Amino acid sequence: MSDKENGEYQNEEEESFADLLNAYDTGMGDDICVGDRIRGEIISVSQDAVFVDTGSKIDGIVEKEELLDENGEFPYAVGDLLELYAVSNNGNEIRLSKAISGAGGLDLLIDAYENGIPVEGKVTGPCKGGFHVEIMKKRAFCPISQMDLVYIKTPEDYTGQSHEFLISQFEENGRNIVVSRRSLLEKAQKKAQDAFLGQTKIGDVLEGQVTRLMPYGAFVALSEGVEGMIHISELSWSRVEKPADVINPQDLVTVKIIGMEHAEKTRRVKIALSLKQVTGDPWKTVEETFSAGQNVDGKVTRCVKFGVFVEIAPGIEGLVHISEMSYRKRIVRPEDVVSSGDPVSVVIKEINAESRRISLSIKDVEGDPWVKVEERYRTGQMVQGRIEKKEAFGYFVSLEPGVTGLLPKSSLERSPEAGEIGKLKEGDPIQVIIKTVNAGERKISLVPGDSEGEADWQAFEGTGMTMGSLGDKLQKALNGKKPNQE
Repeated sequence: MSDKENGEYQNEEEESFADLLNAYDTGMGDDICVGDRIRGEIISVSQDAVFVDTGSKIDGIVEKEELLDENGEFPYAVGDLLELYAVSNNGNEIRLSKAISGAGGLDLLIDAYENGIPVEGKVTGPCKGGFHVEIMKKRAFCPISQMDLVYIKTPEDYTGQSHEFLISQFEENGRNIVVSRRSLLEKAQKKAQDAFLGQTKIGDVLEGQVTRLMPYGAFVALSEGVEGMIHISELSWSRVEKPADVINPQDLVTVKIIGMEHAEKTRRVKIALSLKQVTGDPWKTVEETFSAGQNVDGKVTRCVKFGVFVEIAPGIEGLVHISEMSYRKRIVRPEDVVSSGDPVSVVIKEINAESRRISLSIKDVEGDPWVKVEERYRTGQMVQGRIEKKEAFGYFVSLEPGVTGLLPKSSLERSPEAGEIGKLKEGDPIQVIIKTVNAGERKISLVPGDSEGEADWQAFEGTGMTMGSLGDKLQKALNGKKPNQE
């Protein structure tokens, strides 16, 4: 290549590089306006100032003193990221600040008002409708609705606090200044929400902190400015009467996102959470945990007309039908026997995982009192019972819990003591004699225990009984006969 050609090539290369540099420089820094929030990296730290990469050809500068912590120490180093506001941009220098603060002239306040630059203010106390706020040695007013994102119950709690505010009204040469903190909080919240929602989806499992409880559920903070709600039905697989039975404010919880809905009116996203779905549905493994015939302990959750529901494991409820509550007495109202919250032992009778139903029995735990009843009660045996119920056709007599016999009216009428027996009330004791026992049909027939003569003889004629009270009476009657009567 000739010297001429080589020179031309170098000139073209230099022009091309110059064009690229100009293209790179063009517009850099022009898009940074006063009031913009900039997130940049510290590139150097001098004795009094900190230089920050603004992402443009012009570096930003912020007073080092403004970044000192509460102990007067500078807590940053080269490479750290800062979030600051652009408070001025003259094309050669971009001045940055956390917010306009300290003493300053009206020009600074006007710039802050016109350019939406935050100013630092100290709440000096509550007043009618809001708060007095001191900003750059001047008094401003913040409406109570503009102090926070939440309803303020105790305004005095804000006294003495310092916050950043935006000037929403500037009149009478600074004698009438109205500020808002809420607008800044909303912007920060929106930014945090957008960042959160951009990397979150339904089905994600996250950590959060319970912020408050309501009758219908609990609110959980998931990120800065982002809250979700756990409906009361999603707090536990068990039945929950009130959220405080499961969690408390400030608790750290692991939750699953089960829904996200954009609300048009508030332009916010409603996030539905679940606490119980983090652990999985217990009904999916119920047949691996329980089996028919198994004796388990549980807790009564509620009483209904037809029985009681018993929780045998978190989220696993079964029904004890009223007919399965007791062998020993007739149950009319389940709540007469058990109450919600009572511990009970039950036997599992049947499991249907597909329909999420379990049949339980309380009476099977007690055992059937009619088993081997013929060994305990024999024909001719005199026992003491208690009148359970008086009917027109006779008396039902309880011999033991769950075992009841019938004393027919016909037997009562033949008794010499019929009048006295008739005076007895339900619950009174009575002497009776076992006439017949039919365990299969759960029936025991009785006669009065004081019957003599024909009544006893008719009841037991041909039985050959010589045992028990009746046998003694018959033997005495035979021994008392005179010889010429034989």
